[in-house]
Amino acid sequence: MLSEAKHLLKKKFSQFRVQHPDHKTVHLHLCFGMKILDTVHRILAAKWYLRNCRKGNYVTVNGKPMIRTGGSIMLGNRVAIWSVFERTKLLVHPGGALVVGHHSRLNGVHISVKQSVILGKNVRIGPYTLIMDSDFHDVNYREITGKSKSIEIGDDVWIASKVTILKGVKIGDGATVAAGAVVTKNVPPNTMVAGVPARPVKNLHGINGSRLSPRMQKVTNM
Repeated sequence: MLSEAKHLLKKKFSQFRVQHPDHKTVHLHLCFGMKILDTVHRILAAKWYLRNCRKGNYVTVNGKPMIRTGGSIMLGNRVAIWSVFERTKLLVHPGGALVVGHHSRLNGVHISVKQSVILGKNVRIGPYTLIMDSDFHDVNYREITGKSKSIEIGDDVWIASKVTILKGVKIGDGATVAAGAVVTKNVPPNTMVAGVPARPVKNLHGINGSRLSPRMQKVTNM
């Protein structure tokens, strides 16, 4: 229904532009109206796709994520689950727990949880990233279940695309993980890591702070 309403608004606006060249004020109102409809659409999508999750306020979904949980998924305020380049897939096994902090955005990430994966506030994760807290099976004996160990990712962390984060890893606040990195060990706060396996390549002290603009920092503190 909302998609049809957006299409109708765009059609009416196109007709109006032809009939009325001076359309600045109406243009602003229509753009604002379409933006509201788009936001409402994403909030309603979140209610459907994340119906088995515990959610904060204004959680949104863009695209069609795959959510399967036999454990628990908790999402903070204004968390955004995007599936733009790749479909976001969240798989939580029985007894597992996935926690995503306020104002974080997951875009095309795959997360598998057997024990726990905890993401802090303002975390950004790019497409094709894989996060898993378990080996699933033993290297030598595949019928034996592999070990699991919790993963913790701090606040204001940026994880680029095609990153792999393995069990037991802790990533400190303000850290950056470069594209294609395989993270097997802890990452100190305010540090950029890259490579396979990931190693520190840059100290970010005094550079990052919060990744949000001053205006957005005020919003996140509300």
